[in-house]
Amino acid sequence: MLSETLNNRLAAYRIGQKIRGLRTAKGLGLIQLGEHSGLSAGMLSKIERGQLFPTLPTLMRIALVFGVGLEYFFADGEVVPIVEIVRRKDRLSLPNTPEGAASFYFESLDFPVTERLLETYLARFQKGGPPSAPHAHAGVEVVYVMAGTLGIEIHGKTHRLEAGDSIYFESDFEHGYVCLGNKSCEAIIVVTAGPSG
Repeated sequence: MLSETLNNRLAAYRIGQKIRGLRTAKGLGLIQLGEHSGLSAGMLSKIERGQLFPTLPTLMRIALVFGVGLEYFFADGEVVPIVEIVRRKDRLSLPNTPEGAASFYFESLDFPVTERLLETYLARFQKGGPPSAPHAHAGVEVVYVMAGTLGIEIHGKTHRLEAGDSIYFESDFEHGYVCLGNKSCEAIIVVTAGPSG
């Protein structure tokens, strides 16, 4: 196990961010990089997030994929910004309940980004579907209704939103969703994490 001093020294090189910058610039996913380097996507994800520092042989495998030398990762060069595109065909639609009637379906609009400061979803609420179970999580939430009518219950009070309406609320209070009216509803939902510590 590395000492705190070694961890801090290695973290200063931002190796994970440099790898992620190379990968996104080439348009590769973690699985594709894993196939080219012979490393698992899980390991690569941990390296990119700074949870694991690669050994030199591991780093060399990654460097060979991108045609750079090891010195690239230890130089004080510019860090490439994170840019991820999620194509419509690549989104996965997940119901909010594993079985039975789903009240809504979520599609992550930013799932490839490993260290998100916020999470963005396209949500579809089914006409006549049951209300979602009340839930709470740290941070805040913004909902923008694109079509239909959405009811959001927050802390025991129901708010009705029509197409074009938006709402901002503290999501550490219990809240839930339900489609109102005679047609399905579609909304963009943005969730941020709460303050750390």
